[in-house]
Amino acid sequence: MPGTTTASRGYRAVVLGMLLLVYTFNFIDRQILGILAGPIKDDLALSDKQLGLLGGIAFALLYSTLAVPLAWLADRTSRTWVITVSLAVWSGFTALCGFASSFGQLFFARLGVGVGEAGGVAPSYAVIADYFPSQERARALSIYSLGIPLGSAAGVLFGGYIAASIDWRTAFIAVGLAGIVVAPIFRLVVREPVRPTEQKSSETTPVARVFSILAAKKSFWLLAFGASASSMLGYGLAFWLPSLMRRSFGLDLVQTSQFYGAILLMGGVVGVLAGGFLGDRLGRGDRAVYARLPAIAFVLAVPLFAAGILSKSATAAFLLFLVPQALAYVWLGPVISAVQHLVPAHMRATASASFLLINNLIGIGGGTFFLGALSDALARQYGNEALRYAMLVSLGFYLLAALFMWLAAKPLRNDWVE
Repeated sequence: MPGTTTASRGYRAVVLGMLLLVYTFNFIDRQILGILAGPIKDDLALSDKQLGLLGGIAFALLYSTLAVPLAWLADRTSRTWVITVSLAVWSGFTALCGFASSFGQLFFARLGVGVGEAGGVAPSYAVIADYFPSQERARALSIYSLGIPLGSAAGVLFGGYIAASIDWRTAFIAVGLAGIVVAPIFRLVVREPVRPTEQKSSETTPVARVFSILAAKKSFWLLAFGASASSMLGYGLAFWLPSLMRRSFGLDLVQTSQFYGAILLMGGVVGVLAGGFLGDRLGRGDRAVYARLPAIAFVLAVPLFAAGILSKSATAAFLLFLVPQALAYVWLGPVISAVQHLVPAHMRATASASFLLINNLIGIGGGTFFLGALSDALARQYGNEALRYAMLVSLGFYLLAALFMWLAAKPLRNDWVE
C-alpha cells in the first residue's frame, strides 16, 4: 500500500500501544485541571471566567499555533524525536502547575503545557499513517484516540483522589513526573518509520504548499469547522461537568471523580472504537460515510445530553450521559483518517496540524471560556444553577457540527487521496 512502511503486525501493535500511552498522558495533563477546578478556585480565589481562561485559551493559544511549525519539523526530520521531546516538555510544565501561587503563574504554566503538547498529536497521526495501510487507518487512529477517554478518565480519577487525600498541587506534580519518566522509554521502543521514496520531496515542500492544497478542498474546511464546533462543546463539558456535579448534584470531589471517570471510560471507549470500526467498514464503498457518520452521532447526542443536564438525580444523570458521551467520540477515527487522505503521504503531519490548528484554537480556546463566561452571566438569574443552563445553551454547537459534517460528505468523495 503506497505511503505505508513495512513492519510486522506485532511491532505495529507495539508502536500503536506506545503512541496510545503518550496520548493518554497528553490528556491526563490536559484535563486534570477540570477535576481540580474546585480546589484551585477556592485556594487562589478565582472566578469561573478565570478558570475558563486557564482551561481554554491559556492552553490552546500556543498549543494550536505551534503545532504547525512543529509538525513541519517532524515531517522534515524525525517524528519520534519530536514526540519524545514534546512529552518531556509538557510533563515538566504540568509539574510546574503544582507550584503556582497565583492566576498569572498558573496561566504561564498552562501555556507551557500547550507548547509541549503542540508537538505530540500531529506527528503521531503521521507515524500511524506510515505504519498502517489505508483500509486499517480509521481503526488504528481510533485506538490511538482512546488516549482521550483513557487520559481524561485517569486525570479525573487520579487527580480527584490525590487532591482529596493530599492537595491539588501534588496531583499536578505526580502526573507531570510520570510523563517525564515515560519520554525516554518511548524513544527507545518506537523506531522512526522508513518513509516512502516520494516522502523525500518533503525536504523541498514548503508549509505554504500544504496550506494551498488544503485550502482548495472544500471538505477540509467543512470537516475542520465541524470538528471545531463539536470541540467547543466537548472540551467545555469535559472541563465544566465536574463542577456541575459538585454544584448542582451535591457530589464531593471523590464522588465526582468516580462519576465522571466512569462516564469517560465506559462511554468514551465505546464511542471511539465504534467510530473507527464503522468508518473503515462502511466507508470502503463510499468515502462520504467518514463525514456522515459523525453528523448522525452529534444529532442523536443532543437530546440525551439535555436530559442528563436537566435531571435531578445523579444516578439518572449518569445513565443519561453514558450514550451521548459515546456518540460525542464517534467522529474521531473517521474524521482524522479523512484528513490524512486529503494530501500526499509526505504532508500528513503538517496537514493534521493545520486541521488541529483550527479545531483546537476554536474548540479548546473558545469552548471552556464560553461556558465559564456564560455561567457567570447567568449567575444573577439562576444562581448556583447557572452552569446547568449554560451547558444547555451550548448544546447547539453539536447541531452546528452535524451540519458542517453533513455538508462535507459529498466533496470528501472528490478530495480523497489514497
